[in-house]
Amino acid sequence: MKQQLRLFDTWSRSVRDFQPIVPGKVGIYTCGPTVYDYAHLGNLRTYLFEDGLIRVLRMHGFDVNHVMNITDVGHLVSDGNDGEDKMEVGSRRTGQSAWTIAALYTDAFRADMRALNIREPSTWCKATDHINEQIAFIQRIEERGYTYVTSDGIYFDTSKQPEYGFYLGLNGIEAQQPGVRVDMGEKQSAGDYVLWKFPKPGENRQMEWDSPWGRGFPGWHIECSAMAHKYLGEYFDIHCGGEDHIGVHHRNEISQTEAAYNSRLSNYWMHGYFLVVDDAKMSKSAGKTLRVQLLVDQGYDPLAYRYLCMTAHYRTQLNFSWEALEAAQIALERLRRTFHALPPVAADNVASAEFERLQQSFLERLANDLNFPQALVVLREAVRSTTLSGSELRALLTYFDQALGLGLTEWQPKANAIPAHITELAQARWNAKAARDWTEADRLRDQLETAGWTMQEHRDTFELTPVS
Repeated sequence: MKQQLRLFDTWSRSVRDFQPIVPGKVGIYTCGPTVYDYAHLGNLRTYLFEDGLIRVLRMHGFDVNHVMNITDVGHLVSDGNDGEDKMEVGSRRTGQSAWTIAALYTDAFRADMRALNIREPSTWCKATDHINEQIAFIQRIEERGYTYVTSDGIYFDTSKQPEYGFYLGLNGIEAQQPGVRVDMGEKQSAGDYVLWKFPKPGENRQMEWDSPWGRGFPGWHIECSAMAHKYLGEYFDIHCGGEDHIGVHHRNEISQTEAAYNSRLSNYWMHGYFLVVDDAKMSKSAGKTLRVQLLVDQGYDPLAYRYLCMTAHYRTQLNFSWEALEAAQIALERLRRTFHALPPVAADNVASAEFERLQQSFLERLANDLNFPQALVVLREAVRSTTLSGSELRALLTYFDQALGLGLTEWQPKANAIPAHITELAQARWNAKAARDWTEADRLRDQLETAGWTMQEHRDTFELTPVS
């Protein structure tokens, strides 16, 4: 029996029953990377949360249309809509063109996704491939009286939207007050944001386009509204991002879409929380950048990081440590070896009451706002069960992995050439334990270890690995 899926919606600040706009179908937009540098583990925690969401939606039988953008222009370094375009900064840092680094870091991001077993979206959409759509979206906002012109760009006039400050939980006074990071310039209100940016006098930009307002480039926020509108329509089911998107990027997406189409764009707004290192937000500017490749270089499987992320709820911050990652890797390896040793699923397998109870319990945890930590508790309960047959446990873990994404069925242990006499010793120890001859079992274990091998026992078999 399927559970009613309930998700936390940042817009309403509440957990809501999930009901798709079109029965059986879900349109979802996830804010993708700004490809001026490699993604760090904090970025990737958000994409892992979103992948888990999509996997759960599909387990509930929904046909998911997932759209993700690639920001390759227009993301300014300051939340106050000033400073340089991050792509230009990345170009100067690497000595390569903005177009070259966009391709390089997009490919690197997709490689990280594969390493973490994050499924690719139905549609990738690059900002630079959708300049016309962004111009058209700005024109519609302009026609409805929500813009003004300054010497450096076309700005959205938030004073025309009394509700602007309340989008995603900020009150009106806070939204309109200048902050320490906001350079007012010619802006009429602190909350106003750029839709189309003109290059500075004498600036030699690599990415510029002609527009009705003059040559320039789009602001960051407009790309998501324009591309989401193109691929998912004026109002779709779920929009996701990181918690840092709530106060600026997503608030402005809602603002400009309300102005253009009287729509808050998405029915549910969902946000994954930060990964922190030593209780500080992980970011490139903070000098705490950790990459997937660093995990590999340190001898960790990237899927151990996926496992680690599932030990904390997506709406809580997760503190990264090498000790926590080591524990996750050990747990993952133990799960893999247990699964690999299980017998095949019987063709005439009939689910027992225990199988159905554990399956139902797993679904209940995930249906409760994607509670993956509690779902892992159910998984561990299943592995420890003395009621399930080995065949049933394999079937159950295979089902669980649809949501967990740990690739259990694809994993294979590293091949080791095991001498015949070592296998004979291990079999003798297995037989001694079955006969409850503990003294003999201990003697044979010592012989194995002296010979350089350890014996790991599973439900229906054993496995030998060389001592490292």
